[in-house]
Amino acid sequence: MASDLEQLCSYVNEKIDNIKKILTIRNLGQAPSLKTTLSKIEDEIITVNEFLNNLELEIQYQEQTNKSLKELCVSLEEDLKDVEHLKEHIPSHLPQVTVTQSLIDKSDLDPKEPVKSKEPVLAKKPPREQRIIKEMQFITTDEFNGVPSYMKSRLTYCQINDVIKEINKAVVSKYKIIYQPKASLSSVKRNHYQRFINEETKDTKGHYFIVEADLKDFTNLKIDKRLYVILNILRHCQRLSEVRGGGLTRYVLI
Repeated sequence: MASDLEQLCSYVNEKIDNIKKILTIRNLGQAPSLKTTLSKIEDEIITVNEFLNNLELEIQYQEQTNKSLKELCVSLEEDLKDVEHLKEHIPSHLPQVTVTQSLIDKSDLDPKEPVKSKEPVLAKKPPREQRIIKEMQFITTDEFNGVPSYMKSRLTYCQINDVIKEINKAVVSKYKIIYQPKASLSSVKRNHYQRFINEETKDTKGHYFIVEADLKDFTNLKIDKRLYVILNILRHCQRLSEVRGGGLTRYVLI
């Protein structure tokens, strides 16, 4: 019982001494002359702590490397055993290598003539996918013969198809500009592009169409009575339809 009390008293006295030391150190830390020193000690402790952390990481890395090297060593020893086994058991007769006709005999080559090396063929970039622009089909002789005489008057089959050719030229020129990246357009083409967009309506969306301005800009056709007669014939032959609005007549390809 007495020994237990002595141990308890010793333990309590030790704790009291520790508290006194802590209070003493705490009081010392409040002294202005020691604040700078304690701050430096704190920085040193932080530096040492970071160094120990890095050292721990390096040790882990070295342990992992050592483990990998041991595994590699075991693998190499097994490969060495396989090679020694093959060396000791080489067959006395090996099949001869047959020379194919595709191999060139070096003796046939002219030593004075330099050997030409084939240049590597560069892989061509796949062409950018081009949009197909719809064009109006030419009328057939049967369709031409089916047009009423009062409508075609003295117009010939070839004259009507020549106008179709010019209309297709206007359609292709217009939609090439529309499908071209806007950033690459010249100032003139940008003006055309803006006009094309402004002429769009809900009835022409998804359809190819032109207006008289397109025929003036992209063809040599004269906008006269004869042209209107041919456009009327093309509407009769179901090659185009008309969409009116905003003071414009839009000729929509069917």
